[in-house]
Amino acid sequence: MELHILEHRVRVLSLARPGLWLYTHPLIKLLFLPRRSRCKFFSLTETPEDYTLMVDEEGFKELPPSEFLQVAEATWLVLNVSSPSGAAVQAAGVTKIARSVIAPLAEHHVSVLMLSTYQTDFILVREQDLSVVIHTLAREFDIYREVGGEPVPVARDDSSNGFPRAQHAGPSPTVHPIQSPQNRFCVLTLDPETLPAIATTLIDVLFYSHSPPREAASGGPGSSSIAFFAFSLIEGYISIVMDAETQKKWHTGPRPAPGRGQLERPTLRFPSDLLLTSSSGELWRMVRIGGPPLGFDECGIVAQIAGPLAAADISAYYISTFNFDHALDGIGSVIEVLQRRQDGLGS
Repeated sequence: MELHILEHRVRVLSLARPGLWLYTHPLIKLLFLPRRSRCKFFSLTETPEDYTLMVDEEGFKELPPSEFLQVAEATWLVLNVSSPSGAAVQAAGVTKIARSVIAPLAEHHVSVLMLSTYQTDFILVREQDLSVVIHTLAREFDIYREVGGEPVPVARDDSSNGFPRAQHAGPSPTVHPIQSPQNRFCVLTLDPETLPAIATTLIDVLFYSHSPPREAASGGPGSSSIAFFAFSLIEGYISIVMDAETQKKWHTGPRPAPGRGQLERPTLRFPSDLLLTSSSGELWRMVRIGGPPLGFDECGIVAQIAGPLAAADISAYYISTFNFDHALDGIGSVIEVLQRRQDGLGS
C-alpha cells in the first residue's frame, strides 16, 4: 500500500452559529465559485454547537478574523492511503486503516483528525508531527509526498531520524461519552458541473434551515435527533452527508378524504437524479463521541473507536469536527460495539 502526503496545508476552524451571517459571502464563494478561489480543500460540517471548517491556506485567506471564528493553532497535513495502482481506498475504509495507520500513530502519541468522504478517507496530522509519522509508517507503506501535483518518494531513514520505535502499549484508553441520535444519514456525491442546479437548496439548508430535525424524539440526550450536515469539495470531488429528513421538503395540502383537514406530505428537496449514492442506497446510523469538547492534544481517540470497529469488521465513515468526533455505519452496530468496549473498560 502507498501513503500519500498531499500538498494541502489545512487550518481547522470553529464558526459560532451567531456569526454565520458574517461569513455567508466567503462561504458561498468557496462552495459554489471554485474558479474565483484557489482553494482546493474545503470542508464545512454543521453540528448543533457550531460549524467546523477545514480549509487549505487559500481558503483560509477568504475568512476574515472575528470574535465568532476560533482557529486551531496547528497547521494540518493531509494523508491518504491508496493501492499501488493509485486507486484510493474506498470510502468507509477507516476501519481498513485502523491497524496499519491509526493505531501506530496513536502509539507514537500523534494526534489525528479524520475526514471520510464519499470517495475516500483523509487523515490529518499536525505539520510538526510529520517526521514522526514518516518514521512510524515507513515500514508498512511506500510513502510519497506530492510536490507540484507529482508524487515524490520519501526516503526511508533507517537511523530512525531520532525517533525510537515505540516499545510500549498505546495511550491509556479514555472513556469518552457516546451518543447515538435517532437520525439516519445519507452519504452522497454529485458531479461538480451540476452543483449550480442545487445551489439555492444548499444555501437554504446551510444558512436558513436552523430548526431542529423534524422527527426529533423526546427522551434522553443520547436518543434524540441532532443537526448534522457535512459538505466537502476536495480536489474537485464533492461529498455530502445529510440527515435523510433533510432530503425531504414538507408541504401542507388537502387530505385525500373530504373534510379531513390538511395533511403534510414530503417531497424530495434535492433532485434525486443529481445526487448519487451507493447502489444499495443505504442509510447510516451515527455515533457521536465526546461529552466535553475533545480538543486536539489527546492522542488515540480515533484509534480507540476505529480499533473495535475493525475487530468487528464494521465499515464506517468517520468525521472529526472542532469539538466532537462522529462515526457512521450502515448496520447500526457501532453503538453496540462501543458500548461493550466502554463496559469492559469500566469493569
